Amino acid sequence: MRALLQRIISARVEVDDETVGQCGHGLLILVCAMPGDDFDTAKSLATKISKLRLFRDGLGKMNLSVLQTGGAALVVSQFTLAADTSRGNRPGFSGAAKPNEAETLYLQFAHCLRDLGIETETGKFGADMTVSLANDGPVTIWLDTNAG
Repeated sequence: MRALLQRIISARVEVDDETVGQCGHGLLILVCAMPGDDFDTAKSLATKISKLRLFRDGLGKMNLSVLQTGGAALVVSQFTLAADTSRGNRPGFSGAAKPNEAETLYLQFAHCLRDLGIETETGKFGADMTVSLANDGPVTIWLDTNAG
């Protein structure tokens, strides 16, 4: 799985001008399932994210995790994280998991975050979404479970 994390003050996702998910202080997580990913991949990624020290402590250093700060998560499916730009100018997305597998893994990933104690909301899989956020930092982290 691939994930792009953004430390946020707040974020929300809308579909057809209706808010379907939102959160305050925490993380906006754009996530993409890749072929070969499974429940263990989703669980491992959620666990890793829950422990990443991306938030400031009392001295202003990034020493605290989203769990330690009581932060929330907004998880948005983002198949374009699988973009292949190696040929030409039009990205290809055949490297992403098939939609039915991707949706299952996306929902499992969000469920795993909730099970870890992180208040989690989601976007709407497959929808044309508008995502709004207020970055904090900004801090943006790229994770890929297949990157050694």
